[in-house]
Amino acid sequence: MATEGIEAVFLETHNWGRSAKFFQALGFELQFSTDHNSGQLRNGDGPYVFIAEVPEDRKPQTQIVLKVADAETFRPDPAVEVVTPFEDTHYGTTEMTVRDPDGRLWSLQAPTGNRP
Repeated sequence: MATEGIEAVFLETHNWGRSAKFFQALGFELQFSTDHNSGQLRNGDGPYVFIAEVPEDRKPQTQIVLKVADAETFRPDPAVEVVTPFEDTHYGTTEMTVRDPDGRLWSLQAPTGNRP
């Protein structure tokens, strides 16, 4: 089974409000915000953008998240190095981390509804 394209882009920022306004100025709509300086925006049917504020002493990172329909039936090709198997998250998904040949980490995300 293969991935189904890009699910999301996770962005870290030093200023949640300024970053959210930037994406809203580009046509993204705020879907929700949290009480800890983070939130989700979307533009049409494309991938969502989740922005989280991090402390000033931490360099903001970006991560692209690939979509998986069903974590239970997904079997990566042996050429794919699995760093962490699927694990449930506190925000209602299950995620796996894999490493590409150049050492970059990628998240694969599936809904938790199809896990036992």
